[in-house]
Amino acid sequence: MQPGVFQQVGAVQLGWEIVAVFILMAVLFILAVRVWAVLGIASILLLKLTDVLPMSLFGESLFSGLDAFALIAVPLFILTGDVLVRTGLSQKLLDLAEETLGTMNSGLGTSTIFGCGLFACISGSDAADAAAVGRVTYSRLVEKGYPEPYACAMIAAGACTGVLIPPSISYIIIGLILGISAATLFLACVVPGILILLSVMVTNILLNRYYHYESSRGKFSFRRWLRAVYEAKWALLIPVIILGGIYSGVFTPTESAASAVAASIIIGFAQRRLHLSDFPRMMESSAKVCGVVMPILAMSLPFAQTLGVLQIPQYFVYSMTSLVHNSTLIMFVMLLILMIAGMIMESAPNIIILSPILLPLALAIGMDEIHFCIFMVTALGIGFITPPLGINLFVMSGLTGTPVHAIASRAVPFMVAMLVMELIIMLVPQISLWLM
Repeated sequence: MQPGVFQQVGAVQLGWEIVAVFILMAVLFILAVRVWAVLGIASILLLKLTDVLPMSLFGESLFSGLDAFALIAVPLFILTGDVLVRTGLSQKLLDLAEETLGTMNSGLGTSTIFGCGLFACISGSDAADAAAVGRVTYSRLVEKGYPEPYACAMIAAGACTGVLIPPSISYIIIGLILGISAATLFLACVVPGILILLSVMVTNILLNRYYHYESSRGKFSFRRWLRAVYEAKWALLIPVIILGGIYSGVFTPTESAASAVAASIIIGFAQRRLHLSDFPRMMESSAKVCGVVMPILAMSLPFAQTLGVLQIPQYFVYSMTSLVHNSTLIMFVMLLILMIAGMIMESAPNIIILSPILLPLALAIGMDEIHFCIFMVTALGIGFITPPLGINLFVMSGLTGTPVHAIASRAVPFMVAMLVMELIIMLVPQISLWLM
């Protein structure tokens, strides 16, 4: 490391040239510079200023980091969700959700949230979940009596399960970064994801009971429910292929994603709801998602390797454990860091930047690495409905024309409910680990 002014902690030294790079990163983030560009600039500067690794590492890591079989699942899950929307199969899932829960008081709202959970079992993306469900249910919710901002907030909160319920793009990414099997994480996140979904549903029921948004109540018909199941049989086949294939050991997550794409396309053609002219738009949609995620992943590899050689994670662990001796308090500090990060940046870059730094700290206080991954992704998921950069808020605003600030204010009760559930997940690791 170059000579200069250092802070020394044990065997770890933190030079001012390293601090200056992190300050520059913060400034660039505030100026809304693209995340992949910030990571690239920071990687080059760290390699140049510290001379701990050869500069050739940067170019090699850009390509070798993306040469991962697991990453193929990202566009495939997005494409599967898009095929289901274009073929109308997503509507069948929502019809089933309404027949299941629609007869209770607040039934349409609660069934909409349940529908978000069903679609999350296919898309793996919160934004895709919000857009798909919002297009179908928003106008019906408003007609039923829900205020426009509240209807948007409810859909946005329900769609957070897009990254909390398997198959989830966020778990694929964090598994790749930390070297953990995505299939293992998919199994671990089932119960926490369902608990988050239930917390959003219960919040809507309580709010509806207080404000009387929706007062109609029908009578549950088992015959109608069976008919809805039959009508949705092809849509239900897709999550069965995805999750059944993974948990049975027949497929890897990537293979299950490819199988789901093939099955959904065959079903679409067989029902004459999908045409060759639909493919360019579907491919474009998946390419846009890859265009956001892949450059960030590519730039993150040399950045993470440089941080590891400079022992930045070890420095962070030593500093935190020296200042705070209570493991529960350290978990609260990590939660605060993740929630603030989730407010200002999407989950993918947060996972790439923070997970290699926070995992050693989590292991130092006795957290299991699987529990840490569930804790981290769930905490970042709350950020999807938290201003100033809650992506689901902007998706619903763009879809309906409702101001973002109005949606954000109505999303506060859902955010609180998700936070309470996140605290339970954080303090009770068995929730994440008992299926293991």
